[in-house]
Amino acid sequence: MIVIFLGPPGAGKGTQAAHIVERYGIPQLSTGDMLRAAVAAETPVGLKAKAVMDAGNLVSDDIVAAIVEERIEADDCAPGFLLDGFPRTVVQAEMLDAMLEKKERQVDVVIELQVDEKVLLERLKSRIKETLERGEKLRKDDNEETFKYRLQVYKEQTAPLIPFYRDQEKLKVVDGMASVEAVSAEIDAVLDEYRA
Repeated sequence: MIVIFLGPPGAGKGTQAAHIVERYGIPQLSTGDMLRAAVAAETPVGLKAKAVMDAGNLVSDDIVAAIVEERIEADDCAPGFLLDGFPRTVVQAEMLDAMLEKKERQVDVVIELQVDEKVLLERLKSRIKETLERGEKLRKDDNEETFKYRLQVYKEQTAPLIPFYRDQEKLKVVDGMASVEAVSAEIDAVLDEYRA
């Protein structure tokens, strides 16, 4: 079972990904983690990525795709995996489809966590307020400007994946505004159909 998660920042993808990993026993593949692991392991692709990052540049789609391809060869990915942070664009989605096709595999389902942006912004504001009231330091990205920027990037680059996967009849929409438990239950109802 190969699953992709879509949803804007703050939609709860991290929380639900942890649930899926535990319930279905498939690894969560985060591009950031894979990139760091490939660099640390000094794989050929990792060394290429390190050179690009050391120069202060963004890693190209080709390098990210190569790192994903390297990672999904691992034994723990045989029963499937959850992709987190890839694909981010339609070009990357097309690369992923081509890569999986060579392995006679395909994306089974794409779950979009649908949320109300205004509510997400209010949640962020209250999280900032509560963190400060507890006398704790804020996370680097815990501010409205960063959040709004990330939301804009999501709309421009990643949201076009929604019609892309809808056209492939792989998109399932889940109400991300419900309680964590209700969202998990809705995701389970979707994924249980694909369970091997």
